[in-house]
Amino acid sequence: MAVCGMKRREYWGAAGLRVEKGAQRMADDLRVDDQKIAALTARYGAGAIPAAGPWSGTLDLLLSHRSVRGFATQDVPPGTLETLVAAAQSAATSSNMQSWSVIAVRDPSRKAALAKIAGDQKHIEECPLFLVWLADTSRAKRIEAAESVPLVTLPYFETFLVAAIDAALAAQNAVVAAESLGLSTVYIGALRNDPVKVASHLELPPGVLAVFGLCVGSASATAANEIKPRLSQAAVAFDETYRIRPDEAELRRAYDDKLAQFSKRNEMSDDTWTRRVQRRMGKIAAMGGRDKLVEALKALGFPLK
Repeated sequence: MAVCGMKRREYWGAAGLRVEKGAQRMADDLRVDDQKIAALTARYGAGAIPAAGPWSGTLDLLLSHRSVRGFATQDVPPGTLETLVAAAQSAATSSNMQSWSVIAVRDPSRKAALAKIAGDQKHIEECPLFLVWLADTSRAKRIEAAESVPLVTLPYFETFLVAAIDAALAAQNAVVAAESLGLSTVYIGALRNDPVKVASHLELPPGVLAVFGLCVGSASATAANEIKPRLSQAAVAFDETYRIRPDEAELRRAYDDKLAQFSKRNEMSDDTWTRRVQRRMGKIAAMGGRDKLVEALKALGFPLK
């Protein structure tokens, strides 16, 4: 009987443990559901939350992304650059061509010169680490010269496009890595305002273009920290084929309202997405010199056949 009693206690003890684990699992699931809903609400707004699917801590990180335009003075921890480059090199790259490079800029005078080209964006000067991401076909050119084997696709637009895409994929991996370390970032597309002058400051060889910059550092205490809402998934995601939705205008108006409220909360100009598109695409002057990008690319060694 004692043996039976012992077995019974062990059995019920094990059952109790299973119940406890089940309760813990349920609590964990509820916590994940709360995190999921909070993340989706922050990104889309309460009225446009998509159907909730599987979730992970990585998704929490991705949906919490926001651009930061104010940086504290402290440097990034030692080894940060190498870690970010390792993350960048882990991104997909077309046919393993690895047609990108990156330059870390820390020198205040060089950052100031690049900030001036980018329309005096002071956060370029503030951030401790400014990364310039490059579409780089020059390594292939050097292989061509060293091996005396013509690389006939080098002059074609597709080769440049692959290099630019590779640079973007690498940079986004670096952004996710930086944010996972508690750092903040913001992309600087305005380096393309004058890519020839950027190439001069960075001593770029022919066949290399600065696609964009990236500020990396710790956010300042005064930096805006709210997640910017995006268009609803219904406006951008389709099944099988592209379909212009009959309610597209309604979806756009709903997003205009959300973005206007975001702008007001963050003391930005009272702006809607529609007006922003009109302002950025309605005048050539809004391109900041990037209307001459094809000519600049050719001058930098991209024939673009």
